[in-house]
Amino acid sequence: MTVLTKSGSGAASGSESSGGRKVPIAIAMVAASLPMFMATLDNLVMTSALPVIEKELNASVGQLQWFMNAYTLCFATLMLSATTLGDRWGRRKMFVFGIGLFTAASIASALSTTPSLLIAARAFQGAGAAAIMPLSLTLLVAAVPEAKRAMAIGVWGGVSGLGIAMGPVVGGAVVDGFSWQGIFWINVPVAIVAVPLALYALRESTGRTQPLDLPGVALAGLGVFLAVWGIVHGNDDGWGSLGVVASLVGSAVALALFVLREMKTSHPVMPLRLFRSRSFSMANVIGLTFSIGIFGAVFLLSQYLQIVMGYSPFQAGLRTLPWTAAPMIFAPLAGFLAPKVGLRSLLLTGLLLQAGALFWLAALIGPDVTYGSLVPALLMAGIGMGLTFAPSSTAVLVDMDEPDHGTASSTNSTLREIGVALGIAVLTAVFLAAGGALTPLGYGDALTPALRVGGCFVLVAVVAAWFVPSHRKA
Repeated sequence: MTVLTKSGSGAASGSESSGGRKVPIAIAMVAASLPMFMATLDNLVMTSALPVIEKELNASVGQLQWFMNAYTLCFATLMLSATTLGDRWGRRKMFVFGIGLFTAASIASALSTTPSLLIAARAFQGAGAAAIMPLSLTLLVAAVPEAKRAMAIGVWGGVSGLGIAMGPVVGGAVVDGFSWQGIFWINVPVAIVAVPLALYALRESTGRTQPLDLPGVALAGLGVFLAVWGIVHGNDDGWGSLGVVASLVGSAVALALFVLREMKTSHPVMPLRLFRSRSFSMANVIGLTFSIGIFGAVFLLSQYLQIVMGYSPFQAGLRTLPWTAAPMIFAPLAGFLAPKVGLRSLLLTGLLLQAGALFWLAALIGPDVTYGSLVPALLMAGIGMGLTFAPSSTAVLVDMDEPDHGTASSTNSTLREIGVALGIAVLTAVFLAAGGALTPLGYGDALTPALRVGGCFVLVAVVAAWFVPSHRKA
């Protein structure tokens, strides 16, 4: 079956580059997925390095959070803008620009000598990732025949999940073998390969041409930033302090104005009409709440293995493999099974496994816990992640017209990245409120309530999954 786009048609045997060459589907999938893997890897690649960076740069707990959140917030708030510019100027062109910006910011991160410089560089990294993530899926969907899209999205979901989940492993290996700066230098050779490969294998295309909604982008970014700022500073400054209350109220006002703006403008950055699709709406609720619960837990657990259990960064990363390796197997499998068993069944199974794993880990954490006792729960969480990534990505696009694919996927990616930032902020706030500290004696007891809160967020995602249409033949 032929895949039609605004710029032309594909072929059943492969995609066509801008020069008219026929490119094997496997090469097109690598071209779209490799930069996305690099971008998602940097979501959590710092988690294994944080204890080392804390000592070398004399960083506070709040600054450790902003090393992560500067990336995810810029990643989240600029994705829709990057998609709009890609539709206007060319998706492949914007994709390659994102790879270049991400790489330059990676070099700046590696050269940072103060926490402030590292936070700023991480923000620019997130801006580059914002152009990579949503456009990679759009370019991939255009590059494969319709009959193979479920499989391709399954592989894409697996690579995305693998990038996020492998962050602690790769980061730990590089920190132990070289230095914390090495986690950023490794992006340079990847980019050297990724740029020419994208130019060769991916066809240029455009979407709906419309002005960029700068007020909408500003309101959304301000709303999310103020929410995270208020949560991060709540324990230190006091939840009733003027600064924290003003931040949270300002966030609510900015987000309300954003919704009103999107309802009235003729060129919204996030078209609210997309939410008329129940599949799209529920997939976004899942993406937000699942990310809050899971990635907030990953942030804290990765440091638990070092601070409490005494493992080196690489040893800690290796011990996350029962969690991180499982999506490599189960995400492509979920993409294959989706047309047969339906999206709802896979999502419910995957999310229930993850919620159960977080509550199980919360029950296990204690002064005498051994790593071996954590393995079944870590494996359970990994299988659940693998069963969630591909079906949720499919649910986002299944009811969308092709010109809306970029906006739909970037909306979902935006909400997931907001979930990562909120998850780190919320679960760390719970951790600190329970008396948590970055010491062996002050970590374990405070981790338990944080994991339980994470499990509750994933249960919200379970409820949303119940309302996702099955789409058995999607």
